[in-house]
Amino acid sequence: MKMTSDSAPAGPIVTGFGPGGFKLGEARYRAVLLTVEAVTPWSPPPLEALTLDALEPLIAARPEFILLGSGGSLRRPPPELTRALDDLGMGLEVMDSRAAARAWGVLRAEGRLIAAALYPLD
Repeated sequence: MKMTSDSAPAGPIVTGFGPGGFKLGEARYRAVLLTVEAVTPWSPPPLEALTLDALEPLIAARPEFILLGSGGSLRRPPPELTRALDDLGMGLEVMDSRAAARAWGVLRAEGRLIAAALYPLD
């Protein structure tokens, strides 16, 4: 049985990824911040130095939670970041950037109000 969606979710969708970055439409980004309405090229700090300030465009969108793609492998951000987001009423889901890019599409197809920060794959 073939399943199709009646409509694509609004906003940006990751259509591909690889060592060079993430493809959204015809544009490519080495690292990127995503909200349901916007794509922002990102120059992320080292993961161990990630703070709320670096995620401000996502926080301003008031998502249910933020998907954090930690690069080519699963790595954890500072515990202080998780606590700070929790204090704001936002969750943080951490996975490698490939898994986060795929999860973004699935969750957006469900109409979830989320945001994502994707570290480079290399």
